[in-house]
Amino acid sequence: MTEEVRIIRFMRFRRGMAIFSAAMVLIGLVSLVTKGLNLGLDFTGGTSVELRFQEPAHQAQISSALAGAGIEDAVVQYLGDAHSVQVRLPPQPGEATLVGNRIVDIVSTPDNRATVLQIDSVGSQVGDELYAQSLMAMGFAMLMMMAYIAVRYRWKFSVGAVVSLIHDVLFTLGVFSLFGWPFDLTVLAAVLALIGYSLNDTIVVFDRIRENFRKLRRADPVEIVDISLTETLRRTIMTVLTVAVVVLAML
Repeated sequence: MTEEVRIIRFMRFRRGMAIFSAAMVLIGLVSLVTKGLNLGLDFTGGTSVELRFQEPAHQAQISSALAGAGIEDAVVQYLGDAHSVQVRLPPQPGEATLVGNRIVDIVSTPDNRATVLQIDSVGSQVGDELYAQSLMAMGFAMLMMMAYIAVRYRWKFSVGAVVSLIHDVLFTLGVFSLFGWPFDLTVLAAVLALIGYSLNDTIVVFDRIRENFRKLRRADPVEIVDISLTETLRRTIMTVLTVAVVVLAML
């Protein structure tokens, strides 16, 4: 079977791709350490007010208006276009509706009124608990996956799988940190799904590598990896396309 298939020499790019991956992870780590994640209200607690302006709004003017009203720690972000804006505030006294009305009064101008699209409020204590539990869930998931692969395969495979998972997670978190995208429970669920898909694909590849090591005992390990990756490439592409179709349907 392997003689009939044109083998793609993936491993000849291993040094370049390893350098690229290491550089991207390093950049992400630096961003995570210096900037951190733009944690959503699910983790930080506070109030989020989504506004829609009649005319394009300016972040600097909104921030200045809020600061002039005594709200210093507000975070102002666009939502898709300059007409839609999200204002994230520390925990505010009073009902969420009253907070939203106050924000509208502060940021609106006579020629550019704002209306409230959505208001969300989360307590700071609940946010801290969710953040701690989320980190524990990610760590526990990785430990269990490493234990499973160590039992089913060799310990070297388990180390490789966990390093791969850590790479995928750090790469994703680094991108969110670099671009300042909000990191909330929805994104956390996506990261956990990413871990699941990554591990699933890793197990399929490891199965094929282990099988080919038994069949091709005299072959070079690099060649065996190339053969195994080529044989599982079609399945990987189909999995990616299937997930992409589902994601596009949800947009």
